[in-house]
Amino acid sequence: MAANWTDEQRAAISVRDKKVLVAAGAGSGKTAVLVERIISRILDEELSYSIDDLLIMTFTRAAAAGMKFTRAAASEMRDRIFKRIEETISDYPYGSKMYERLRRQAVLVEYAKITTIDSFCLSVIREHIDMTPLDPSFRIADQGEINIIKD
Repeated sequence: MAANWTDEQRAAISVRDKKVLVAAGAGSGKTAVLVERIISRILDEELSYSIDDLLIMTFTRAAAAGMKFTRAAASEMRDRIFKRIEETISDYPYGSKMYERLRRQAVLVEYAKITTIDSFCLSVIREHIDMTPLDPSFRIADQGEINIIKD
C-alpha cells in the first residue's frame, strides 16, 4: 500500500516492544494504521507472528453505531486485514516462502480473534463466570431496556 503516512502514523505502525494506543478523531486513519501494523507483524520473519496469534480489538458496538459503517466494526476490520493480505501477496513470487505464508494468513483471518472491545469483555466474563458474582444466565440489556431503566 503506497500510503502517505504521517510521522505519528508511521511510528504507530513500526514501533516494537512497546504498547501503542492509537487515539484520533473519526476519519483520521486509525483503522488503516492498525491494519498496516498487523500486516507489518505478519511480514516480520524474525517475529514470525500469525494472524491467529494476535488479539485485535476495535471500536465498541456503541462507537461503531455512530460511524458510517454498514457492517460491524470487527467485521470491517477483518475484511480490511484480508484485503491487505491479498494485496501484499502479489509483492512476492508465486511459491516463495512469504507467498505461502501470506496465503495461509489469508485463510486464518477467518479464525483470528478480531473483536470489538465490548464483545471481548463479554466473552471473558462468560468464560470465567464462576469467578464472578453474576448469575450465569445474565444477558446484555437492549437499548430500549436501558432507556427504561434510565427513566
